[in-house]
Amino acid sequence: MQPQEVARGSYEVFTVRVPSETKDTHTVEVRVAVPDGVNITRTEPKPGWTTELEREDNRIVSVAWKAEGEGLADTEFAEFRMQGRVADDATELVWRAYQTYADGSLAEWIGAPDTGSPMPASLTKVVEGAAQSDGHSHGGASTDAGTPAGESPANAGEASGNADAAAGETPEQGSELAGTSNFSKVTLGIAILAVVLAALALLVVMMRGRKA
Repeated sequence: MQPQEVARGSYEVFTVRVPSETKDTHTVEVRVAVPDGVNITRTEPKPGWTTELEREDNRIVSVAWKAEGEGLADTEFAEFRMQGRVADDATELVWRAYQTYADGSLAEWIGAPDTGSPMPASLTKVVEGAAQSDGHSHGGASTDAGTPAGESPANAGEASGNADAAAGETPEQGSELAGTSNFSKVTLGIAILAVVLAALALLVVMMRGRKA
């Protein structure tokens, strides 16, 4: 069963990986008992297989997948998925599974985990942690905290770097910029004065011409 570790209160997609291990026959049914520490609410449709849910007190307590065809040969495997929420007080999830073959034999994966049992149940560890998304957007992109929506962390970092560079400008650089600005103002003033003097000179010449 995957994942092997989940957080309390989180929404998870659990994957049952089933190899068919008996020669000369096929796996035709897989049934998984749902542990008390998780509330399964959905299953993923599997082409070629039907899904049956067993409920008690309106809670899904087991999920069975049954082959519509001949099932899985001994060289094949399949993955079956279901979704649910881990309980806030869960400590571990022990998944007991029952694998039925076309010849009528039954493999019961119900042994205590981590004890050397030849057919152990699958164990999912439960740890402290904040609940994740509700599972409606698996695989969706997430952004770092503090990064505006639609802006990648890289762009945000570049903008921050530019701001830091501006904030880190030295006094010498500031003085140089101020001196350049003052020089430009003086140059502009001289140019304006030259234009005014030229206009006055032209006016004097015109007045003298009229007197003559």
